[in-house]
Amino acid sequence: MTLEKLTSETYHDNLQAALIQFDPEIHKLITKEYERLQGTIQLLAAENQCSRAALAALGSILQNKTCEGFPAARLHGGSSVMDEVEGLAIERAKRAFGAKYANVQPHSGTTANQIVITALLRPGDKILSMATSHGGHYSHGFIDSITARFFEIESYHVDRDTFLLDYDEIRKQARRFGPKLIICGASAYPRAIDFAKFRQIADEAGALLLADISHLSALVMGGVHASPIDYAHLTTTSTYKPGGPRGGLILSGKDYDRKIKTATGEMQLWQLIEKTTFPGIQGTPYFSNIAAKAVFFKEAVSEQYKARQFKVVENAKRLANALLKKGYNILTGGTDNHLMLVNIADNPSHLTGLSAQQCLEQCGIVVDKMLLPYDDNPNGPSGIRLGTPIITKNGMGTAEIDLISELVDTVLSNLKSSGHAIDQSVADHVRSQAKDLANEFPLR
Repeated sequence: MTLEKLTSETYHDNLQAALIQFDPEIHKLITKEYERLQGTIQLLAAENQCSRAALAALGSILQNKTCEGFPAARLHGGSSVMDEVEGLAIERAKRAFGAKYANVQPHSGTTANQIVITALLRPGDKILSMATSHGGHYSHGFIDSITARFFEIESYHVDRDTFLLDYDEIRKQARRFGPKLIICGASAYPRAIDFAKFRQIADEAGALLLADISHLSALVMGGVHASPIDYAHLTTTSTYKPGGPRGGLILSGKDYDRKIKTATGEMQLWQLIEKTTFPGIQGTPYFSNIAAKAVFFKEAVSEQYKARQFKVVENAKRLANALLKKGYNILTGGTDNHLMLVNIADNPSHLTGLSAQQCLEQCGIVVDKMLLPYDDNPNGPSGIRLGTPIITKNGMGTAEIDLISELVDTVLSNLKSSGHAIDQSVADHVRSQAKDLANEFPLR
């Protein structure tokens, strides 16, 4: 018996059919997740959707290759094609962000942060970063993170009255604390971040500056938000939040070849980052993910992608304003980016973010519960975080935003403080409307 000769096309065709045949249980769960996404309104600020082209790269034979190290300096044979894949991803990332250096190997945004922190600091060094409860990321120094285990962390906060960053106060804190590294960038801050001011603060304090723009990277590439590339010594981001595959990215601009003192001498900044990536933190890169990153960076320089980022912010502003008009407490009075924070505990029913999240999801609207700055609610987080990247990518605009604001208000205004439940008839009505709206705008 002779076997049919396979080509790349025939090898990769009908991958889902192969999964159905071998493991129908997993295929059923994948289908279930697709139907959940397609049938609900996704208002998650920390999620996005990668394209089908990127998904194809993720599900490719590239995932089989092991070759530690960087292009032209691998530990394993047979790496020439992977060198081309990674090289293409690097050049496209540099173009998308206007950077002089790009490292596409980090497995996640958190790993990218760990690489940078490990490269620049010695155990016990000081880090000044945004408090997690005020919008900072866990990897910036949350008490249970590996960052806090090995380094001395001090947090800066937003102003108690305005909930805005007070750069003068951060400057004073940096001068007093004397950090070796300052981290800027946030996971739950609805206003623009002034990276130029952060660089001034870092220079005055004698510190290096890391900008984690995981939440803002799409807006930076789209030209909607100012770029930190030439202000921060290093910039990190996840690649899934802006609409690519799971993974992380490390970038640098004019400081990429800056000399950094090490235990054994000096190294250029980019060299130190690569040495810390491998063998310091990671082993084999995920080449299917790197290929998908390359696909995404190609998408990110398109006019269509850039225009969509302006629409993301336009939709967010409209949703925030609509909720403000309905009497909701929107922190900072609105948003400059893709997300908004709503203080649910200020409602007459004194709800919690968790009860709001659960009841909204019961009604087909998915949001995040959120601990707010200076949150002292004994019953749990007081807020929810709403974002517009996914609904915008799927084509929703002004009319849909207005309907979504009505649906959100219907749910929140009908929640019962006792047990934080909602009448089944209201839930059924909103869920039906949410599903109909979501189905008008299929996943893209």
